[in-house]
Amino acid sequence: MAVETAATRVGRPSAVTALWRSNIGKKAVMATTGLLMLLFLIVHMLGNLKIFFGRTDFDAYAAWLRTIGHPILHNAWYLWIQRFGLVVIVVLHAVSAYQLSKRDLQARPAKYAHRLRPTASYATNTMRFGGIILGLFIIYHILDLTALVANPHGVEGKPYDNVVADFSPSHWYIAVAYIVAMLALCLHIAHGFWSAARTLGAVSSASKATAYKATAGVLAAVITLGFLSVPIAVLAGLVR
Repeated sequence: MAVETAATRVGRPSAVTALWRSNIGKKAVMATTGLLMLLFLIVHMLGNLKIFFGRTDFDAYAAWLRTIGHPILHNAWYLWIQRFGLVVIVVLHAVSAYQLSKRDLQARPAKYAHRLRPTASYATNTMRFGGIILGLFIIYHILDLTALVANPHGVEGKPYDNVVADFSPSHWYIAVAYIVAMLALCLHIAHGFWSAARTLGAVSSASKATAYKATAGVLAAVITLGFLSVPIAVLAGLVR
């Protein structure tokens, strides 16, 4: 029987490294980080809807977010911890997606005879482009409503006015860009939730497959409509 020594272990990747390098590991990372982002989006969307209760309630909600964890955490510490966690999750998700996509293309160097894969849905074929759109949107969103350097109003402590300034008719192009990003998000969720369920082994029968696909569609529609309701309401003059 061969005895393992320190020398034979040199250069051997750890279990975590080996899992990360495998397609299965990358798909698991994509699925897990995708579900975490989905949970964040649901909470974020519900928080955005507070704007329909008026300036006072919305500004109070934004101020409350800065006090989460008090007195253990200082002012806004929770938000920065959350932001750091989200950055890590988004980076892991994006890197996994890029590397899997690259491997997929390398495994099939010959292009398809048709522009789209015959058995793939429209959402599947737009996941790569949708991911790029969402990545650019996230960067702008941070500059807009977190750093406030890209916001037309950009006043600290005035989130209601900052949001209204973003989507006012005079800045319609911001609303259009936001709507395009949310439509990309809709497709991403519709395909991503189903794909995550399948990767994590939740889809074990045809009936479950149908149920998860339906759930993915409902989640995508509800979250997208929730986010879109804000710019549409501002453009229509219902929120001002």
